[in-house]
Amino acid sequence: MTDCLFCKIVAKEIPATIVHETERTLAFRDVNPQAPTHVLVIPKEHHENAAALAAADDGLADEVLRAAHEVAVQEGVADSGYRLVFNTGEGAGQTVFHVHGHVLGGRGLQWPPG
Repeated sequence: MTDCLFCKIVAKEIPATIVHETERTLAFRDVNPQAPTHVLVIPKEHHENAAALAAADDGLADEVLRAAHEVAVQEGVADSGYRLVFNTGEGAGQTVFHVHGHVLGGRGLQWPPG
C-alpha cells in the first residue's frame, strides 16, 4: 500500500526506532507510549487488521506472536508479565489499518482495560 504509514516504515521511508526484525516481521517503539515498554509488532506484508491476518492462513500470525514474545523477553518484561493488544476496526480504536500488536509492560496493567 503506497499510503500506509507502517508499510512506509517497513520500506524505511519513514524512520522508526526498530527493536526487533525478522524476515517477515518488524517491531518498533510506539511514538505515543502508554507504558514503559510499548512496542508495535507488525508483519512486513500488509494486512488491514488481525482478522485479515488470521484469514491469510500462512503462518504469518504465528510469526507475529512469536516476535511479540521475543520483544517482551528482550525488553525484560516477559517474566513480570506483559499484554498483547490487537485493535481490530475503528470501533476498537484501530487508527492505522495495517495489523499491529501492541506489546505493553513495565507497569501494572489493570483489568478490565479502559
